Amino acid sequence: MSITALDGKRFAEMIIQGANHLSANAKMVDALNVFPVPDGDTGTNMNLSMTSGAKEVKNNVQEHIGKVGVSLSKGLLMGARGNSGVILSQLFRGFSKAIEAKAIINGNEFAGALEAGVETAYKAVMKPVEGTILTVAKDAAKKAVQTAQKSNDIVVIMEDVLKEAKASLKRTPDLLPVLKEVGVVDSGGQGLVCVYEGFLAELKGEKLPDSPEVMPSMDELVNAEHHKSVQGHINTEDIEFGYCTEFMVRFETEKIAKHPFNETTFRNDLSNYGDSLLVISDDDIVKVHIHSEQPGEVLTYGQRYGNLINMKIENMRQQHSNIVGETHTPLATAVKETPKEKQGYGIVAVSMGSGVADLFKSIGAHAVIEGGQTMNPSTEDIVKAVKEVNAKKVFILPNNKNIIMAAEQARDVSDEEIYVIPSKTVPQGLSALLVFNPSADAEANTTAMTEALSHVKTGQITFAVRDTQIDGLDIETGDFMGIAEGKIVVKNKDKEKAAEDLLSNMLDEDSEILTIIYGEDVTEEELSQLTEFVEEKFSDVEIEVHNGKQPLYSYIFSIE
Repeated sequence: MSITALDGKRFAEMIIQGANHLSANAKMVDALNVFPVPDGDTGTNMNLSMTSGAKEVKNNVQEHIGKVGVSLSKGLLMGARGNSGVILSQLFRGFSKAIEAKAIINGNEFAGALEAGVETAYKAVMKPVEGTILTVAKDAAKKAVQTAQKSNDIVVIMEDVLKEAKASLKRTPDLLPVLKEVGVVDSGGQGLVCVYEGFLAELKGEKLPDSPEVMPSMDELVNAEHHKSVQGHINTEDIEFGYCTEFMVRFETEKIAKHPFNETTFRNDLSNYGDSLLVISDDDIVKVHIHSEQPGEVLTYGQRYGNLINMKIENMRQQHSNIVGETHTPLATAVKETPKEKQGYGIVAVSMGSGVADLFKSIGAHAVIEGGQTMNPSTEDIVKAVKEVNAKKVFILPNNKNIIMAAEQARDVSDEEIYVIPSKTVPQGLSALLVFNPSADAEANTTAMTEALSHVKTGQITFAVRDTQIDGLDIETGDFMGIAEGKIVVKNKDKEKAAEDLLSNMLDEDSEILTIIYGEDVTEEELSQLTEFVEEKFSDVEIEVHNGKQPLYSYIFSIE
């Protein structure tokens, strides 16, 4: 079969089968997730993200491929979960943008769109790491462009894309040392290969099985802690720039003709005028938030691209004594009785376990989203929570490194003023929330809360879902692992022995307070045994105990 022109209906079927095939293989991709903890969520996150994109496409199937691409991009963006899901959404955001104006595309345009997707995804990651899904996508897109120079047949191009994606996946251990240490390949890259397999099958008129017929060997597969968080704005350490300047530019055709708009160039140019910069744009408007000493110069620069609208300039030095906080409201109340007037600030936290959620609410969180390992909240979930707290300024505590990127993406797509505090663990999130000062402005709180993340050490006890070898430890399925600051340092068949070994590794003469958050699998006897161990061996350490009721993690330790 030869296909030299691709329309919206066939592209929609490619998306649907790609999503279905990823869904069928999600558990297999999860099983590859061995670093830093073999708990498995990459396949789950990518599957939920791609499924959201496919659902939007199903609701908007039409001949015009560009319009189908817009639906795909929207669905992926709002459904993106975890770093892998967010990067997947960026790959297809760039792809869709490249074909947006086209009713049908040829082979050369298909290859170019793949390449555009890679460019968008790389820009979304502050420090791209090679040997990940990014590398697999980049190598496959490069091959597509090369093949398109010799053939306009989209089937032939897609065959080469898939072949190169698989070859690139096998090379990932040579690029990322941790993969070679563990003896696997990147799970995010494997997830992308599944999507591409679905694409090719649809182009050929084939249907792939609903579940993997043969589980690939570990010699063929991999994963790692790969995706790094996108830093969407610069945090200030003090009020060096005194004027909070906000405005929007509505693009004008004549001005854009003289000064073509490029978001990256626009953002880089504005960064010279101040800090705490936020830039969000679409085809018609760009929105800017910046702290500057010369707001007039910032506005003048913006006028190069169009008309200024919704302008606001505030002197932050005069606002130091203003109180911006109001009474804390639990999420359940916020949903039922949304206040007419927005409160000064709101705090959204992500938590795993009802006890941990209650703990966050008790110290000031307005909304708590259920989420964590294997079930990360989507961009849309976070956006909804932000709207529900109904505040002028909202702080988000992701409390998991794999949720930070989705939180930042929620900030970028929301109309609300959002500040993401990059907390990677529950103890970090609690530490950040405790230093929040309702009398301080948003930037001062952002700085203080971010600095608080480094003042606490985090330990966790969880169990392995597969055999692996990492950091010199041979880990077997069912072993309890002690994780200190994201690194596996101990393992034991016995849960309590693993907890004691981990605390012995982490506590020292400078430790003052140990907070123990115990999970749903811990008995009163086990908890009593652990506290007695600490009291006997580390008598100077003060112990606080909370029932987190969290799954997966038997214990979460916070040490200050």
